[in-house]
Amino acid sequence: MPVLQTPPPATAATPAAQRWRPRPATRKLLTVVHVVSSVALVGEVWGLVLLNLTATLTADGTLANSAYRLMGVLVFGGGIPLSLTALASGIALALGSRWGLARHYWVFAKLLLLIGVILAGMLLFTPEGMADATAGGAAPPAGRGWWQVAVVSGQLAMLLTATALSVFKPRRRITWRRPGAAAARS
Repeated sequence: MPVLQTPPPATAATPAAQRWRPRPATRKLLTVVHVVSSVALVGEVWGLVLLNLTATLTADGTLANSAYRLMGVLVFGGGIPLSLTALASGIALALGSRWGLARHYWVFAKLLLLIGVILAGMLLFTPEGMADATAGGAAPPAGRGWWQVAVVSGQLAMLLTATALSVFKPRRRITWRRPGAAAARS
């Protein structure tokens, strides 16, 4: 009959780095979920860039309206769930690995870039407003149309930068200074 053993309680002698470490199968599953959701998000944002360019460059108000309406479907059907899945799986991977969430610049930069993508989509990207502005075949407002192109192009640039950081993994570490450490050195 197997005997259950409980681990000893954490004491001052036990290393402070008693972090969560996923099992290899769990880590691989998280990695697959993260890569697939991130790549799909890049594709979704690329689709938004193309639809925005189409809507902005066309003289056909009906085509522009249809493109803006389709963008709303892409955002709610793809962009939101994919970005939240990439964020959650990325945080889980970072916390369960040697890289940590705020130990290396590249991991922390990827987190900030994805948060930037999410915030840009929430606060600056308004396909529903553009669809309303082009209702009935009205021409899209040129300045607003180019603004929307710039927003999704910026999102695409942030996602591609995060992808490059994942591939090259610059090795510099973040050094966090404790408050009062400067006073102690003086």
